[in-house]
Amino acid sequence: MIVGQKKPLEEIREMLKGARKILVFGCGTCVSVCMAGGEREVAILAQLLQMSYKKEGKDIQVDEATIQRQCDREYFEPVKEVIPRYDAVLSTACGVGVQFTAALFPEKAVYPALNTQFMGSNEGNGTWIERCRGCGECVLHLTGGICPVTICAKGLVNGPCGGTDDGKCEVSREKDCAWTLIYRRLDALGRLDDMRRILPPKSYQVQTHPRKMIHEAFVEEEAK
Repeated sequence: MIVGQKKPLEEIREMLKGARKILVFGCGTCVSVCMAGGEREVAILAQLLQMSYKKEGKDIQVDEATIQRQCDREYFEPVKEVIPRYDAVLSTACGVGVQFTAALFPEKAVYPALNTQFMGSNEGNGTWIERCRGCGECVLHLTGGICPVTICAKGLVNGPCGGTDDGKCEVSREKDCAWTLIYRRLDALGRLDDMRRILPPKSYQVQTHPRKMIHEAFVEEEAK
């Protein structure tokens, strides 16, 4: 899932400067799970904004709305007539949701309430860890399900660097070397031969971003 973290209130207020009618717009999927942008968080943020404005004697309207996903057009149906009523939309979605909302309502100012952090998994109460960089060239079948692009501090795909020491990364003694983890996993699976495969360098060409994917069932329709 995508993990996000709320921006400081003062930064949010600076973005909203000049707006008289504000909609705090939540997303009920990823950022809801990481307790950053779901319905509950939207209510808290809206209250904080209202209290801060009221304390300064400012008459600013702050309302709330949350949909299931801000990255999918079909979920915007309940708010398509609501959003145009506001001066500013403060989205608590990830960066994808903020951009998609802005694209659907180009005449409205849409601002991010969160800093999008990474794609990760839940490691315990209130803890998430990055697991995937979305590189588009997945090698997990050769690395025992451990992503070297994400877990290795240098993103190395063909074994460790010379700085690894006793299974730890040279960047931090608290961090396990990704390739030590991969070796141990492959050894346990009886698949150490997979480490003999030499993988090509990752492609970081400028023209690969933003990437676009069309499902094979819709390729002909897109061509039309």
